[in-house]
Amino acid sequence: MFERVKEDIASVFDRDPAARNTFEVLTNYPGLHALLLHRLAHGIWRRGFKWLARSISTFSRWFTGIEIHPGATIGRRFFIDHGMGVVIGETAEIGNDVTLYQGVTLGGTSWNKGKRHPTLEDGVVVGAGAKVLGPFTVGKNAKVGSNAVVVKAVPEGATVVGIPGRVVKKRVSEDERLQAMAEKMGFDAYAVTSEMPDPTAHAISAMLNHLQEVDSRIEVLCKTLKEQGVDCKVGPLPELKEEDFAAVKEEAEASV
Repeated sequence: MFERVKEDIASVFDRDPAARNTFEVLTNYPGLHALLLHRLAHGIWRRGFKWLARSISTFSRWFTGIEIHPGATIGRRFFIDHGMGVVIGETAEIGNDVTLYQGVTLGGTSWNKGKRHPTLEDGVVVGAGAKVLGPFTVGKNAKVGSNAVVVKAVPEGATVVGIPGRVVKKRVSEDERLQAMAEKMGFDAYAVTSEMPDPTAHAISAMLNHLQEVDSRIEVLCKTLKEQGVDCKVGPLPELKEEDFAAVKEEAEASV
């Protein structure tokens, strides 16, 4: 239990540069409070004490401004930023490393019983004010833009904007090393499309492609020299520190 709490606190530091210390996070982050109370309510719900679970959920809504039905299933490292006005329905399913911003609704479009709320797979980010409505799946690492209204399935890695939500970019298969390099810098070059032009993003994307190609050629060269008995004596690459790219990361997150 305490390991999960530590993991939740760490996820706040990973995704909110305003977080200063553990005490501040524990006492002033309603998203974390709502998650901890939901875990308690969900456990009670599964044991059949429905009224008590709903009462805890109601208290959590009053205390945090976030409404999570105790029947909803939530994975690890879930993060709600700001949180006010977030609503998560009973049959919603949320994977690991998912992020929601304020005003998000994971709702249903039917009064029928059974599955009626969305499933968010690992790594999904839903922007402020977005509404995801219905029993469909938002694929792994997809992004839903602020104030979008999504009523149908979203492919893995896609970016969805507008009312009704439309896919403006579906992530094609890319070199994993290139994507890892971009994520290390806190930059997602593949969320940018011709419909949302960004010269800076385009330039960084081109640089990442160039760096990846140069890196590949150097590896081939060193391998060839080593086969010929020549020691390249190549040292480790300088470490990319997250604080050096903090401004870029904040700008990329703000554009979601």
